[in-house]
Amino acid sequence: MRVISSVRVLSRRLYSAKAATKPEAAGKAHLPPEELEITKLPNGLVVASLENYSPSSRIGVFIKAGSRYESANNLGVNHVLRLASNLTTKGASAFKITRGLEAAGASLSVTSTRENIVYSVECLRDYVDTVMEYLINVTTAPEFRRWEVAELGGKVKTDKILAYQNPQVGVLENLHVAAYRNGLSNSLFCPDYRIGKVSPDELQQYVQNHFTSARMALVGLGVSHSVLKQVGEHFLNIRSGAGPAAIKAQYRGGEIREQNGDSLVNAAIVAEGAAVGSPEANAFNVLQHILGAGPYIKRGSNSSSKLSQAVSKATSEPFDVSAFSANYSDTGLFGIYTISQAAAAGDAIKAAVNQVKAVAGGTVTEADLTRAKNQLKSQYLLSSENSSGLLNEIGSQALAAGTYTSPAAAIQQIDSVTSADVVNAAKKFASGKKSLAASGNLENTPFVADL
Repeated sequence: MRVISSVRVLSRRLYSAKAATKPEAAGKAHLPPEELEITKLPNGLVVASLENYSPSSRIGVFIKAGSRYESANNLGVNHVLRLASNLTTKGASAFKITRGLEAAGASLSVTSTRENIVYSVECLRDYVDTVMEYLINVTTAPEFRRWEVAELGGKVKTDKILAYQNPQVGVLENLHVAAYRNGLSNSLFCPDYRIGKVSPDELQQYVQNHFTSARMALVGLGVSHSVLKQVGEHFLNIRSGAGPAAIKAQYRGGEIREQNGDSLVNAAIVAEGAAVGSPEANAFNVLQHILGAGPYIKRGSNSSSKLSQAVSKATSEPFDVSAFSANYSDTGLFGIYTISQAAAAGDAIKAAVNQVKAVAGGTVTEADLTRAKNQLKSQYLLSSENSSGLLNEIGSQALAAGTYTSPAAAIQQIDSVTSADVVNAAKKFASGKKSLAASGNLENTPFVADL
């Protein structure tokens, strides 16, 4: 890792040179951020950076290795990988990684979706070299020692139990199983029968097949683009090839009902939506905010939304209802999520579905459309102000398409959505094959065929 030390020096010198040579820097505490730069290297790696001259840096490695790439033979490997990020690598022991990050005041986190797994670090600019070394070790040189992997079994089980304490997690996992035949039906969590049985060989094989340069994007905030390119060329060029392609998602529709006797019924009802980045996806996102995407005040209610008003007319019992949209590279889901008392579950679900059908009938006003667009734009811009949200947005787009849609362009795309687009999106839900997942006392919960 000798080059990393020179990278650190180069980064500091570039930062100092910029500050000294920019005329507008005189008398000012902050420099204006540069434009986002994206480069695709000959090895297929996409490098994206935004030099914002922040004293802290955030760097992420995005990899097309989410749970949808698992097969029936290695289910759960993605979940174990998330928890194996601090294990011994070929270049550093687990102790060294932990102590090194602590000494630098840095943090390492690993998150995954059904499509991507993301390794990200945050640190002060002066420690980029040290932290980058650990990030590269974790992503390119894991060892997966048998005794360390064996100890992960208990952590995997605990992690899953804690996640499933939120009923919404189980419902959304079951929803994907009901909606898709393969790929996207794979859970983000290890199946119970596989806990403690994912072997080091399986982990190593998964990394060998999927952690290739052509399936990666290296993204940095508060880092020079030349520095990131140097890192990509020297250290993320270990494996070439595109690796296995994702099996095209096949939406099927269906239902999974988990009868557990809980007095509150959690239920999600969806139809096939749109792929991420498509014009249709923008229409579904605007429709989501027309119907009600959740409260906009902390610990507040969603009582002013169309869905809430419709359900309140159908039942006097307490409830919570909102629309949601999930977009993937080749498909998506759009629908509603309800939480209600068991006795009122049927009325709440049917009222919410009927409200979407009413929008499909053309009840959208210009005031509704304008309000929804403003809410969607605010949500997008606020998420981009957060460094974590911005890193994920840049990384996801760079990995998927090798480009990035600027906030200004994204706002224009939202503004271009018309009432007809929203109505067509609602019609697609109303006429589409439904999928349902529900948990609780389901005595009064309708079957998907009844909707």
